[in-house]
Amino acid sequence: MRSGSPTLQVDGRGLRVAVIAASWHTTVMDGLIDGARRGLADTGAEQAALVRVPGTFELAVAAARLAPHFDAVVALGVVIRGGTPHFDYVCQAATVGLTEVSVRTGVPVGFGVLTCDNEQQALDRAGLAGSIEDKGHEAATAAVATARVLDMVGGSYQPHGSSHQRAERAARAVDR
Repeated sequence: MRSGSPTLQVDGRGLRVAVIAASWHTTVMDGLIDGARRGLADTGAEQAALVRVPGTFELAVAAARLAPHFDAVVALGVVIRGGTPHFDYVCQAATVGLTEVSVRTGVPVGFGVLTCDNEQQALDRAGLAGSIEDKGHEAATAAVATARVLDMVGGSYQPHGSSHQRAERAARAVDR
């Protein structure tokens, strides 16, 4: 674990969480997904859906569609710097888009998007054997912890009904 990282102990029982994952860089993505699954299991939250999208750019639109139906969303992707500005555009779009989804809906979005200079940096953060970090686990744990914090601070901001109502809608959405 990297120095300065918080150790979060959170009870996620009763929470339904959607995981959205990009498809590029299969080995890295498999590690991130496995890490997110472990993170959710460690908290007791239910992984109610796993949705795959083509790339990191598409994470925000999928999160926008799913967020109203879940207690939290985990977005996983990887962007590796190349020789063009494409890296900067995709990273900025993913960051701004996922932040906007979370703020607009009031549903936590765990940010598990790796933005790396090379593939080795991504492998080092993917939660694989020999990795120095497990960003999938961290993103899932952070999403659940934030959902619990929002439950504690309360308030009337529930743009799409109660957690129970969102869960019912999510079940219908996944069954389609």
